[in-house]
Order: sequence, then C-alpha cells, then structure tokens
Amino acid sequence: MLTLIAKTRKIIGKKTKGLRQKGLLPAVLYGPKTKSQPIEVNIKDFENAYRNAGESSLISLEVEGRKHLVLIHDLAKDPVSGLPMHVDFYQPDLEKKIEAQVPILLEGEAPAVKTLGGTLYKNISEIHVKALPQNLPKEIRVDISGLSTFEDHIKVRDLAVSEGVEILREPEEIVVSISAPEKVEEELEKPIEEKVEEVEKVKKEKKEEIAEEQE
Repeated sequence: MLTLIAKTRKIIGKKTKGLRQKGLLPAVLYGPKTKSQPIEVNIKDFENAYRNAGESSLISLEVEGRKHLVLIHDLAKDPVSGLPMHVDFYQPDLEKKIEAQVPILLEGEAPAVKTLGGTLYKNISEIHVKALPQNLPKEIRVDISGLSTFEDHIKVRDLAVSEGVEILREPEEIVVSISAPEKVEEELEKPIEEKVEEVEKVKKEKKEEIAEEQE
C-alpha cells in the first residue's frame, strides 16, 4: 500500500497560495469517525500517489506519525495549468460499503478494427461500483481482443470484478462497441449533403427571382 506523508497545516484561506509556490498542496483529512483536519502534502509525492492509486484505492496517509487509511477525494485542479490546487483525503469506515466511480481501461486490440477498419466506441469510461473500501478496485480492465465483427460488443454484465464488488449500472448497457466504416462515413457526410442541398435550393430561388425581374 502506498504511503503519503502529511503535516498539520496552519495556513488557511487565500494564504495557501504561498504553500503551492513552495511545492506543497493544501488538503483536508476527514471522515465519519475522523474530525476534519487541515493538512499539507508535497505536491510531487501526491501526484505519484494519485497516479498509482487513483480515487478508489486506499493509501496510507501519515500525519505527524499517525497513519490513516484514506481515499483521495475531491481533487481540485487549476483550470489553465491542470495542476492540483487542493485535495480532500477521506477516511472511510472500513466495515461499511461505499460507492465510487472506477475508470474502465481497455486492453488488447480488436480484430474488427485492425482487419475490418471499424471504429471503436467506448460508451462508458467509468463505472459506478459499491464495495468495502479495502475491496474497491483502482480500475476495471476490459479485454477487447474478442471483438471480431461489427456485431460484437461488451456489456456491463461482461465486466469482471472481484468478489464483494457490486456494479451499480444496468447489466445490458453497452460498454464497448464497434461501428462499420460505411456507417461512420454516412454520419460524417450527412450534414454536408443536407447543407449542399440547401445552398442549391437558395441559388435556384435566386435565379428565378432575377429572371422574373428581367422580364
């Protein structure tokens, strides 16, 4: 399990901007059995933890020598730079199930794309699940190497999750599908054709108006 070191934060409000300039990320630790506590963590250490754990895997947050099993929660980023601005660390009750959004990661290569020229559509990028905090998956991997035809698809019910993890979406929802090349081209060309027809209609009406004026 990843460990992230934090310190109690004394600076609050607008003054936290100075912390970020020093490479520190303002944060808050809280939970159903944990009193809200302002803390700060090294930004680079946090980014490494976030990259490896995401928002659905527990990490060990050590504050002044005391360890807390937490989830990274409500990460706020700068809209321009994309850099982290503030984050919450949520310490859940390990004996109660919680809900979380887990990203879906596609693996392999679909023959219907490689050999038939189809277009792959990822209809669901993350899935809503429920489990004990320690059982929450970081991601759900989906093998697409079995998609050989344009009729093949992967549904929610086909997703493989560990025991104790409940998926909170309709089983028949399609996660991944493939469209034939001609269908994609038809969709792209349709609005163009409609606009051409409209322009030609306007030109014809204009010519008729000019002809009437000349008469």
